[in-house]
Amino acid sequence: MDHRRAPVLEALADYHRERRYGFSPPGHRQGRGMDDAVRELLGSGLLRADVLARGGLDDWAARGGFLADAEQLMADAVGAARAFFSTCGSSLSVRAAMMAVAGDAEGGLLLPRDSHKSVVGGLIFSGIQPRWIMPSWDPEQHLCHPPSAERVAAAWDEHPDAAGALVVSPSPYGTCADLAAIAEICHQRGKPLIVDEAWGAHLPFHEDLPTWAMDAGADVCVVSVHKMGAGFEQGSVYHVQGDLIDYQRLAACADLLMTTSPSVPIYAALDGWRRQMMHHGHELLDRALRLALDVRRRIDEIPDVEVLENRLLGAESSHDLDRLQVLVDVSETGTSGYQARDWLRTNRCIDVGLADHRRILATMSFADDDSTADRLLEAMCGWRNAARTFEAPSAIQLPSPKELQLDSVQLPRTAFFGPTEMIVSERAAGRIAAEQITPYPPGVPAVVPGERLNAAVLDYLRAGLAAGMVLPDASDPSLEHISVVA
Repeated sequence: MDHRRAPVLEALADYHRERRYGFSPPGHRQGRGMDDAVRELLGSGLLRADVLARGGLDDWAARGGFLADAEQLMADAVGAARAFFSTCGSSLSVRAAMMAVAGDAEGGLLLPRDSHKSVVGGLIFSGIQPRWIMPSWDPEQHLCHPPSAERVAAAWDEHPDAAGALVVSPSPYGTCADLAAIAEICHQRGKPLIVDEAWGAHLPFHEDLPTWAMDAGADVCVVSVHKMGAGFEQGSVYHVQGDLIDYQRLAACADLLMTTSPSVPIYAALDGWRRQMMHHGHELLDRALRLALDVRRRIDEIPDVEVLENRLLGAESSHDLDRLQVLVDVSETGTSGYQARDWLRTNRCIDVGLADHRRILATMSFADDDSTADRLLEAMCGWRNAARTFEAPSAIQLPSPKELQLDSVQLPRTAFFGPTEMIVSERAAGRIAAEQITPYPPGVPAVVPGERLNAAVLDYLRAGLAAGMVLPDASDPSLEHISVVA
């Protein structure tokens, strides 16, 4: 295929060259009616690209024309059989994939308990029965690793009627599962594997990155191009292959959830990213990997700071790492990741990818260079000097792995949509949660609707909130009250 082409960008260029004008949404009329401050900040080029699928660009409504061309080029670029663009983010995309595979399955869906909140949202929307694969808990690092192939096989033995399996890889920390082994285990049972690879859009384009899900044999892979690529926020792609997925059903499920007013700039950025990667991707990522290696080495030289790598790998740990994700343990400094995050933001105008009670994560991109790397290093050295004067962080009593594994006693959908009541959280132990409560980032719910709450998890969340943890989806932001099944 001709990867010099970018069909969506070409269609936009034609639209403006022909001086088309639509008496249809959007009402700002290519930016003419925008507030001056909005137009100045966003730029006239972006606003002129914001034309809806009507009056000249409506041939994508039937997935034909230039959008179909762009999707075929994307599939060819990464070795998938089909690709579908989405402008509603991978949160929607992964939910559509779940519904397509297990929407009517009594046996449920295998999925790791440390899945992103978007996956839990899919359980609530669809009524799918979760069959949890318990991740491997690292007691030293206090984090979950992606499930091993052995744990996936054990889950299949326990739930042989499940419709398929879903795995999250890479995790928000950059840790990766052994997707090839997991795909083989699923296929031996004639069942499909969905991979939530939101953090892996760049993986197909360089051999020194972890294995791309399609190369590993996954049946459906969902990527967020804005995370590790050059797309706009909400730009997402489904990649599909094999005969275990009904492509038409997947497209229909996506159509049920997706907006009927898709964003043309998001489509255009997806299209342009594919063309950029096909022509320059290996070179750009090669440079990014070399820069990240240098950044990892320089941060690791800061006193009492450790860049995590080998300690994350092992048979019951992670199979591989995306080394563009620089995960830094700051616990030996006597401060928390929350304190480091807040100091960097306030004093150096640096935002990190995530923070927890003992780590921060700096995500390197192919767009970074020596100047941005030096800025990060200067900020980290400044933080380390300032940290000597920090107060001791608020103590967080971490639950044991057993305490973290709340018992599922109702379907997430049933608990969420059924009769509920708000009660004092200190009295909620033993009650069934009717909401999800998610430390964010990384966005993995500590509580899922339908799980029986215990005192250890509730104490952990309250202490975490006091220490700087962000809980954006709690009904009561103070966590003094919690929604439970009535």
